[in-house]
Amino acid sequence: MTLEELYKALSFINASREHRLKYANIVLKDISLFPKLLSILFMTEDKVSCRAAWVFEFVCAKYIYAIVPHLDSFTENLHKIHQESAIRPVAKVCEYIAKEYYSKNQNTITHLLTPKHKEHIIAACFDWLINDCKVAPKAYAMETLFLFGKDNAWIYPELTQIIERDYHTQSAGFKARGKHILKKIKKQ
Repeated sequence: MTLEELYKALSFINASREHRLKYANIVLKDISLFPKLLSILFMTEDKVSCRAAWVFEFVCAKYIYAIVPHLDSFTENLHKIHQESAIRPVAKVCEYIAKEYYSKNQNTITHLLTPKHKEHIIAACFDWLINDCKVAPKAYAMETLFLFGKDNAWIYPELTQIIERDYHTQSAGFKARGKHILKKIKKQ
């Protein structure tokens, strides 16, 4: 399948779990489609970009290691994602990466995620947290930042300040996740 064929196929999917899973399975069966999926994801002015993000999340949920050869391009382009329906799945993938990085089992991401990759992810997560995003990306960002804060002492004070500052004006979902993250920070 060419980039154009994948683009055309993605332009017809909807947000249903069934559609996202169908196309994720297509990519998983032919992993050579993954870089093409990323290319479409980073066509950020195009509405198909959001659909690529939905599929991207499902692919990474089933096989996070698909992203390993593309960590440079993914992390370097994170800041370009601006459509709300693309931010949420991309933020979720950042959380997947952070969880895998801090997994008790040694793995490829633990070995290949560089400080530069982490820096890009951390910057994007702080952007999602302080900007006018919906609660889901903020929740994923909080979790990702908490995890990366284990190795970056400066993150916890910044994260705590943002959560405490925004706590009273945000949604119940933000408050619940924020309270949970603050408790975890205090235990560290």
